[in-house]
Amino acid sequence: MPIIEINNLTKDYEVGFWRKRKVRALDGLSLTVEPHQIFGFLGANGAGKTTTLKLLMRLIFPTNGSARILDRDISDVSMHARIGYLPESPYFYDYLTAREFLNYCGELFGLNRNVRQARSEELLTRVNLDRKSWDRQLRKFSKGMLQRVGLAQALVNDPEIVFLDEPMSGLDPVGRREVRDLIAALRGEGKTVFMCSHILSDIEVLCDSVAILKGGSVARSGSLEELRAAETNAIEVIATCHAPALLKLWLKDLATVSTTPAGLRIEIGDEKDVDVILAQLRAVNGKLISVNPVKQSLEELFLG
Repeated sequence: MPIIEINNLTKDYEVGFWRKRKVRALDGLSLTVEPHQIFGFLGANGAGKTTTLKLLMRLIFPTNGSARILDRDISDVSMHARIGYLPESPYFYDYLTAREFLNYCGELFGLNRNVRQARSEELLTRVNLDRKSWDRQLRKFSKGMLQRVGLAQALVNDPEIVFLDEPMSGLDPVGRREVRDLIAALRGEGKTVFMCSHILSDIEVLCDSVAILKGGSVARSGSLEELRAAETNAIEVIATCHAPALLKLWLKDLATVSTTPAGLRIEIGDEKDVDVILAQLRAVNGKLISVNPVKQSLEELFLG
């Protein structure tokens, strides 16, 4: 059974002062997310990613459509005890320390004092926040440090599903790697992660399945392998030879040949032409390095 079901979710906003008009942020969004995976929700700025998360969290309300999380309608507030949420730009009470803030979040979920304290220390360690900062007021934290605290609070109730809106925002390269490892570990623990991002490299590294959002509706969805495989039947041959100009001349009507640091890249449109390429390589004493199917990059899928 899907852990998230979204059906025809639509959200209109009223804009303007004297003459109000409606702007559609989400337009009949429908998708499902299976449990125990990392799901990437990908889209450009303004595509509707954050609006979708706010609707699922009941921070705003839909114009039309419905959604279910953990087989409960999103209007069922009790379901929130089983989920975690990191907003895009988390804002916390500035005069609490990181330890006090997590202790407060644990109290909201009904955790007893000893469990709250142990859980707070465990999570602050897990998000790699410097121990010297645990008892510093949050107003003195950098954006990256606040992002780590925000990730910790999303896990304080040991949720079954975690919603993350741009979780890498404000992090340096080391921090991004640490947070990626943490998110991957959540999948290993049997949790589901719904991650919004416009950073393609994070999606490619982490996600089992993705949905690409354009203009408030899903343009493509599925596993990365499925999406890439459906786009092309081309084959890439990497080779080296002592007469690249001659080889290019022979193959000009059959393949696209370009020079790369690894050698010549020969792209053909059909697998049956590989034998022809190999015969031409042998004729110029060339060396075959690799033969691989050409897969669309996530960037090409995103822009296409």
